[in-house]
Amino acid sequence: MASAPSSPTGDTSRAGTTARGTLLVADFGSDTVTFLHPRTGPFASVEVGTAPYGLAVDAEGRAWVATAEGVAVVDTLTRKSLGRIPYRTGTGPVTEGEYRGGGMGIALSPDGSRVYVGVNVPDGPGVLEVIDTGKRSVVDTVPIGRRPFDVDVARDGREVYVTQHDSFDVTVVRADTLAPRRFEVAPYGTEGGLGSWLKPHYAAVAADGRLLLPFEGERLAVLDPRTGRVTVERMTANTHQHGAALTDDGTLLVVGTGPIGAGDRDASLTIRSGDGRERIVPLDGPHEDVAVSLDGRTAYVTGGFTRDGYWDGITVVDLDRGESRKLPGGERPLGIAVLTGG
Repeated sequence: MASAPSSPTGDTSRAGTTARGTLLVADFGSDTVTFLHPRTGPFASVEVGTAPYGLAVDAEGRAWVATAEGVAVVDTLTRKSLGRIPYRTGTGPVTEGEYRGGGMGIALSPDGSRVYVGVNVPDGPGVLEVIDTGKRSVVDTVPIGRRPFDVDVARDGREVYVTQHDSFDVTVVRADTLAPRRFEVAPYGTEGGLGSWLKPHYAAVAADGRLLLPFEGERLAVLDPRTGRVTVERMTANTHQHGAALTDDGTLLVVGTGPIGAGDRDASLTIRSGDGRERIVPLDGPHEDVAVSLDGRTAYVTGGFTRDGYWDGITVVDLDRGESRKLPGGERPLGIAVLTGG
């Protein structure tokens, strides 16, 4: 792993000086995003819109934040709002909470020219909206499945992957034609429908292009988007799982939110090496998503959680030692990014 510093350096207290390594979280319990120093906690917030969920940060330091009202744009260097882009899709009244309409998963194309946001439409199929980042407007829409928890983009930018929780599937969208293909990812089957807990939540894109989707700390579904074939590998945390991320060396990090049935274990962070070996780090209470420090040695796990039991802060995990500490900050934080500019 690289040896660059994982924490910000310099003064983060004045506008225009946000440092590399600063954390940005989406405050699902509020209408803000919060900036945190990974050692000392929050130092600034910016209003973005109701119930922000996911966020992505481009090379110019602009954060694109999926809220219930539209995609907000924030200049992370000056910590100022640049406005909000309304969705083209109607999602009903603006509400809060787990089942609210509006943007959920969000991702940027590698060249920064497009933002892809999964828009949840309550009681119906969702829509992938495509935003031109230069025009700051929605330029295309693609029909997808239900409740798009996560959006990811292939490393070469040629495909977009939408993980749809309530329809047990992933939609693969070609970036040039926007032609969609949907593949079921249901290693436990689809029995129980909308009431089932055993659904896909988040994915990570491996170096070979396959999608890694963890389930219940028991199974890792591996989807080949070229063929739609799903293979299943064993996992060991035995807990309900949500957020997933990959380090540069191919280590998979998976957030365990806690038990949903008898015999399940408490919340944890799985650290899974490329050869399938796992270490399990206990977490204090439910968590939702995870990001990795710039040097790949630290994980930041948000305590927001989409269901009950959330808390206002993040857990910082030393990936080498397996040690963790809690850091207050944000209001029910879900999405998280580590800022690279400044």
